[in-house]
Amino acid sequence: MSQQPIVIIGSGLAGYTVAREFRKLDAETPILIISADHGGFYSKPTLSNALATGKTPASIVTSSAEKMAEQLKMVVRSRSRVTAIDPSSKTVKLENGENLSYSQLVLAIGADPIRLPLEGEDVEDILSVNDLDDYQRLRDTLEGKKHVTILGAGLIGCEFANDLAVAGYRVSIIDISPQPLGRLLPQPGGAFLQRRLEAAGVTFHLGAATQRVERIHESVRLTLANGEIIQTDVVLSAVGLRPRTAMAQAAGIAVNRGIVVNRSLQTHHPDIYALGDCAEVEGRVLPFVMPIMHAARGLAATLAQTPTPIRYPAMPVLVKTPACPTVVSPPDTTAQGEWLVEEDENGVKALFKSMDGKLLGYALLGASTKERNTLAAQLPAVME
Repeated sequence: MSQQPIVIIGSGLAGYTVAREFRKLDAETPILIISADHGGFYSKPTLSNALATGKTPASIVTSSAEKMAEQLKMVVRSRSRVTAIDPSSKTVKLENGENLSYSQLVLAIGADPIRLPLEGEDVEDILSVNDLDDYQRLRDTLEGKKHVTILGAGLIGCEFANDLAVAGYRVSIIDISPQPLGRLLPQPGGAFLQRRLEAAGVTFHLGAATQRVERIHESVRLTLANGEIIQTDVVLSAVGLRPRTAMAQAAGIAVNRGIVVNRSLQTHHPDIYALGDCAEVEGRVLPFVMPIMHAARGLAATLAQTPTPIRYPAMPVLVKTPACPTVVSPPDTTAQGEWLVEEDENGVKALFKSMDGKLLGYALLGASTKERNTLAAQLPAVME
């Protein structure tokens, strides 16, 4: 009987990196990637800074599904959607009714954009960008438009705001937080970023919640909870992502904020693993590139019969806002300490230190980003 393949559900950075790393260790075991979309490989973070450089969806894809399959000696099933997992029979069911067997199953299924509970008949027309098809939809919608309003002043919202402003659009941002990047930056850093983005043409509406969305002829009217009215052409939501857990939960796999896995990225079913935006590793959901790369290397070794618990070093996050270069390595949410801030007109250097003076995190903006490598070397690992 032929060997059953390792099945990877998802063709994003997590899924393809596992396959690539596994092939370095094992050239023979069959691999099957199941992709709900075109299956081509591209860098998803590119989507939030592609408009200003005029990148088309086609130019963002660096390798087609066919080329990835050939390069890694595997099978890629594009435009195929998994509807159910059966751990007892070690099969997955496709939308067309087909059942596929696996020897080991990897869930790299990502996350969905959070949708705010807004009122109004135009709520369904609010855009979000989570994949290449969404990016194409945004480009099409922007045709002939001038004013874009972004819901959310977090990392993705600020990156899109910078990109859209450079591309020539009038940009507004609405957020309930009193500052941009409220979860990542101390107050002086948030204020510095806001000033730099305002200088680039972005208007902020902070400490404000959107309540209602209505179409008025060719434009959209947003009503905020404080009564303020914003008239705009396009609304883009960037309020965060929610790990895709429904399919795992339906299969009896434990979920919490994400699909619950141990340090080996293993669910409580020994042959089912999860990584990337969908996974919760010892209570942590880390939807960034660096954690995915570390997780994929560790999981590849585990799949190749060398059990390898993952270790996360300090992993600074580069915020793609050219108007205000920003690098942040946020302290653990349970860390005890305080922010020590130095700032001038050129930048902000904020260090989060414990009560005994140990560096636990930092935020660098503007000219201060030149210190990122020196400081990163002083940080403790996220997970030893």
